[in-house]
Amino acid sequence: MTATAAPPQAPAPTGPPVHKPSVRKRLVPYWLLLPGILWLLVFFVLPMVYQASTSVQTGSLEEGFEVTWHFQTYWDAFTEYLPQFLRSLLYAGTATALCLLLGYPLAYLIAFKAGRWRNLLLVLVIAPFFTSFLIRTLAWKTILADGGPVVAGLNAIGFLDVTSWLGMTEGDRVLATPLAVVCGLTYNFLPFMILPLYSSLERIDTRLHEAAGDLYARPATVFRKVTFPLSMPGVVSGTLLTFIPASGDYVNAELLGSTDTRMIGNVIQSQYLRILDYPTAAALSFILMAIVLIMVTIYIRRAGTEDLV
Repeated sequence: MTATAAPPQAPAPTGPPVHKPSVRKRLVPYWLLLPGILWLLVFFVLPMVYQASTSVQTGSLEEGFEVTWHFQTYWDAFTEYLPQFLRSLLYAGTATALCLLLGYPLAYLIAFKAGRWRNLLLVLVIAPFFTSFLIRTLAWKTILADGGPVVAGLNAIGFLDVTSWLGMTEGDRVLATPLAVVCGLTYNFLPFMILPLYSSLERIDTRLHEAAGDLYARPATVFRKVTFPLSMPGVVSGTLLTFIPASGDYVNAELLGSTDTRMIGNVIQSQYLRILDYPTAAALSFILMAIVLIMVTIYIRRAGTEDLV
């Protein structure tokens, strides 16, 4: 009995040799990231560390400040300026809600109904950025001036009676009241709400609307079941971009408000530049940052979306 011969082996495939990337090429992404990392270290991390050390110092500007790990400053600052913290969060939350109510219809119009006017409307949305933040806020002093047409019109329709009952205005006066501060915050931060909303709405496939219509869904149902859920990334981004800077703003309260409408940003500014109590100012800044960070974390988790634009 003869053994059968083994089948011939196929020749090993030959091809160009595989070259591993050199160490220099593998380090290219890190070199590209280096400028950004250095920028964050120099202009974000180091100032944060410096402010953290300032918040636990004691002393005065004449005698000098010394790190004594005096954490009692945080508690004293929080309890003393608790009304300003609450007022800042209330004003920022109210302005954010108004921006959402005003910005969503406009973003929806630009995304789905504007047609060839879309680019023009987008330019008009960002047009306020062409002027200074200070100038835009000062303009509201003229708009809301006592005896002006806006105040006269609001008084004629009885709007000021309602806001006065709510504690937002005082009689026929709008300037130096909470309503004036909220109006300034809403106007200045409205573009930060509209642009993320537009970006999120513009990416929605309109065929989904057509499919919902084919299933005999009413327009309100289409909006509630399709449009709004798909635009949630824009809603979350817009509210964050509005609420976070508004909660720490001091320009609107300084120019449009009074001593009774001071926000925590005004207190921090005063502590730094007038009272010269640097540890208290730094402690207030970290307390505000911690409060906003906690609120934002809870909000994002409750919103149920991580796809932010």
